[in-house]
Amino acid sequence: MALATDNPKRTSEAPVKVIIWDLDDTFWRGTLSEGAVEALDENLRLVRDTAARGIVHTIVSKNDFAPAEAKLVELGIRDLFVFPQISWQPKGPIIRQLLEQMQLRAPNALFLDDNPINRAEAQYYNPGLQVADPAELPMLAPKLRASGKPDPALSRLKQYKLLERQQQARTQYNDNLAFLRDARVRVQFREDAAVLPDLGRIEELINRSNQLNFTKHRVTLAELEASLLDPARRWGTVRVQDRFGDYGLVGVYCLNLEENRVEQLVFSCRILHLGVEQFTYAHLGFPALEVQGEVATELNRQEKPDWITLDQGNDSDPAEAPRAGGRLRVLLKGGCDLGQLTPFLQAFELEVVEEFNYNNEHQIPVHLEHTALLRAGREWPAAEQQRLAAALSFLGQDAFATQLWQPGYDVLVYSPLMDYTQELYREKATGRQIPFGGYQNLLTVDPAAQAARYAQRRFQGMDEAFLRRFQQDFAFEGQISPEQFTENLRWLRAQVPASVPVFFLNGTEIDVPGSPEAGAAQRHRVMNQALAAFVAGAANCYLIDVREFIRTPADVTNNLRHYQRPQYRTLAQRLATAIGQWQGRQLAHSPWTDLKARAASLVPGKLRGLLKW
Repeated sequence: MALATDNPKRTSEAPVKVIIWDLDDTFWRGTLSEGAVEALDENLRLVRDTAARGIVHTIVSKNDFAPAEAKLVELGIRDLFVFPQISWQPKGPIIRQLLEQMQLRAPNALFLDDNPINRAEAQYYNPGLQVADPAELPMLAPKLRASGKPDPALSRLKQYKLLERQQQARTQYNDNLAFLRDARVRVQFREDAAVLPDLGRIEELINRSNQLNFTKHRVTLAELEASLLDPARRWGTVRVQDRFGDYGLVGVYCLNLEENRVEQLVFSCRILHLGVEQFTYAHLGFPALEVQGEVATELNRQEKPDWITLDQGNDSDPAEAPRAGGRLRVLLKGGCDLGQLTPFLQAFELEVVEEFNYNNEHQIPVHLEHTALLRAGREWPAAEQQRLAAALSFLGQDAFATQLWQPGYDVLVYSPLMDYTQELYREKATGRQIPFGGYQNLLTVDPAAQAARYAQRRFQGMDEAFLRRFQQDFAFEGQISPEQFTENLRWLRAQVPASVPVFFLNGTEIDVPGSPEAGAAQRHRVMNQALAAFVAGAANCYLIDVREFIRTPADVTNNLRHYQRPQYRTLAQRLATAIGQWQGRQLAHSPWTDLKARAASLVPGKLRGLLKW
């Protein structure tokens, strides 16, 4: 695929796994730093088409990062790129570092750049790199579109986004061992009949992996099928998760039992530098292994990484078993208005644990449920969480704390309405996103006037000086996109134990007269569609549709997210019915407890405490 003038020594081409794009006069027409640029529709189509064939796309461009990223967002293509390297640094060393981060070999990369000097420099630093002038794309595009294999769900792109998050987090640590311990790596082994459904993936790993293929014993599908059924061989697969996401099936091993000798030991490069291969070798008891050819890591016969946890699967998951007496423990996560569900759910003999928004030490309400904040609490280093919690008064010291990652609940009920509502702000220096507010851009308000409004609400630390610093240090991203919302929901489902069902509460779509939240009903419609589509395709996820019984302005109070008291009782009943259906039985119900809950809901909150309700 490379031009003969670029690389006269190349006689064969490795398959392209990643395309590295220059931007100016390559991906688009014109130079961004000099003015407007023109999108090239064919390049946009090529990125989308080849991403759906498993080819990953990245960027190495001499530009300022913020305007270049903004243009990619405007073109609707930003989410299809990973590891973008946009700076004014020389491209050759940048590409070398980029390929190391992506754990890819130079021969499997294609670099597109209109400048022959950049292409030559890139090949000098990256021997074997395929390069081309964008003028060649009409000739190369058909071949690229036929490369790879169908990947309509963009699963390979998602795996590289996971790797990108991991690599970004790694840079925050000076000590690699500290990073590995914070990564919370979990490994699950499946053997015997449990490997049969993954025959295709096993064959792919054995025959296509090189960097972490210790045995390099290629097999045909027929040979593999026969060996899997051979009682003299112990076949197993390796699945990996960490706090950044689920890597899926990333390893295969086969042990000759009579000789205690490894015949297959293969891993995807996605788990490189996590210690999974050494952990697997130790799990097998350090059998005889004759390593074939070069591999990216060296195994030894003594160590078993202690930062990795063995995941025994659902059979040993403490969240799988009901509580004593048959009572299920429900973690109820969302806005504090959902507290009105608790007494009605308790009438069904459910044990309810609440996690709602609260007033922090600065007397500012903090919502803990936005998916961006959940990911930050799981993925960012503790030092970064503490820095931002201290710098941003509207967060506070406990903003990243959650019970989601602790064992001990059987059912998760989750309201994602803060994703529907809050705006995202990106810290310019780090790129970290923080949710706050809703239906308002803090960067466009008058700091003095806004500070006065906050003072009336007795917020501390939100004075004019703070708001001016915030406007200088942060960029407005707007509400989360349905696509990113969906990706975050997939991530959340992977973090919660697979045996725990997740019941999602969507939002009503009522136009509330006089509401200051312009466009809220339409926003709810868009996000409800995204939520419903996710739940329809996700395992052990269920949707409680409030639109079925919250239909008029009389059913809500001051905004779309707060309902009248009778609606919360109906919502609790719908939830209890759905939980019972999931468990395969009708939950026991106490009319007396329900009556007490109804009576209590009619009593003002201040009196309720005096009456001990």
